[in-house]
Amino acid sequence: MLYIGIDLGTSAVKLLLMEGDGTIRNIVTREYPLYFPKPGWSEQKPEDWYEETMQGLKELLEGFDREQVAGISFGGQMHGLVILDEKDEVIRPAILWNDGRTTEECDYLNQVIGKEKLSAYTANIAFAGFTAPKILWVRDKEPENFARIRKIMLPKDYLAYKLTGVHCTDVSDASGMLLLDVKNRCWSKEMCEICHISEEMLPQVFESYECVGRLLPEIAAELGLSEGVKVAAGAGDNASAAVATGTVGDGSCNISLGTSGTIFISSDKFGVDQNNALHSFCDANGAYHLMGCMLSAASCNKWWMDEIIGTRDYGKEQADITKLGENHVYYLPYLMGERSPHNNPHARATFIGMTMDTARADMTQAVLEGVAFALRDSLEVAKSLGIQIERTKICGGGAKSPLWKKIIANVLNVSVDVPETEEGPSLGGAMLAAVACGEYESVEAAAAQIVRVKDTVEPEPELAAKYEARYAQFKQIYPVCKDLFEALL
Repeated sequence: MLYIGIDLGTSAVKLLLMEGDGTIRNIVTREYPLYFPKPGWSEQKPEDWYEETMQGLKELLEGFDREQVAGISFGGQMHGLVILDEKDEVIRPAILWNDGRTTEECDYLNQVIGKEKLSAYTANIAFAGFTAPKILWVRDKEPENFARIRKIMLPKDYLAYKLTGVHCTDVSDASGMLLLDVKNRCWSKEMCEICHISEEMLPQVFESYECVGRLLPEIAAELGLSEGVKVAAGAGDNASAAVATGTVGDGSCNISLGTSGTIFISSDKFGVDQNNALHSFCDANGAYHLMGCMLSAASCNKWWMDEIIGTRDYGKEQADITKLGENHVYYLPYLMGERSPHNNPHARATFIGMTMDTARADMTQAVLEGVAFALRDSLEVAKSLGIQIERTKICGGGAKSPLWKKIIANVLNVSVDVPETEEGPSLGGAMLAAVACGEYESVEAAAAQIVRVKDTVEPEPELAAKYEARYAQFKQIYPVCKDLFEALL
């Protein structure tokens, strides 16, 4: 049988067609616009997601036996606020995960309601990208839109609704809304009251591998698929990427170098970081995970290459970088503010340390290293909890760079395992669909069968020691700049 994974990303939707044994038969990517109405704001139109997904599905299935398609599932950008009216029509553009407009609302939640209460209700505190602060923003700044809300959804769940007619979400994605009681995997009544919404406005919660429904007749007809095709709930992009890399066992780790960057640590047991510097979320396999998330990772390199240097030849730019661990230029990767561990939407990207002999390659190297150092910040929080990570998987667009993988291995001083297939959330979505259809009895079983490691990048003791000294300098920069970021608003 065939299974479809849909990765609803920030810049494009990626669709993947997989056989039951994990063989990838086809991949299609379709882009859509990203809007920045004001500095620090980030929006998209859900209608664009749906239109490009439907066109992508048709393209994906061209030339294949559509009767073999058994299931569809998702990975998707997290935290985005999608609001529907009484006719299930979109009220306003979705406010995305990397949107920083909710400073006042986060301050209210963290300082007035209080971090201790938030953590008790949801296992997390308020971050600018989370969904609950966005709901409060709409209530305060767009009351006419707030009054029309009948359903509150996340980005990938809007696609699931359009395909099935079911208002649904999964526990991993819902964990990032600041509305879910993560420990008990259900909506928090207290948070609904705080956000002035009813539980009826929220979708039904499923495990990531559960079937939420089947294709609507009109959708099945348009795509040439059977109405019996099952649609599984899917997972947030990082939880789905973790499935694709086999990061589903207790203590396993995955680093994702996508538009955002994450360090993902799976756990069989529920746990909360004392300072809430790491997110405590439900996992796609029925367990839990801790996650550190930086808002700009591979997007930093894309910005530097495309907008500043003016080239798309990333490999050529990295070829000139030869003196690892010796760069005197540092880069803070906070183009969209930062989440883990600083929780500061006002933080900004910063270069420091340039001299007259600083070269273009030094600046490029600083960008790659700055992202690695920021990932190390979250790893240090995990270490403070007694979690020892000796190796990690890696995925995402940035993981295609051999140089960047080498930098990460040595900055974090861990072995970096490279999966044979680096398709991330789209593959994870297809694997979840296969579990929902009974191809595998569990997410773990699917990962054991499908995921293979093709290469491992080992840290080099001498280079890791150099980066240890560099990291000690890097982590001093943000505290010095913090007040200045506030003053520059």
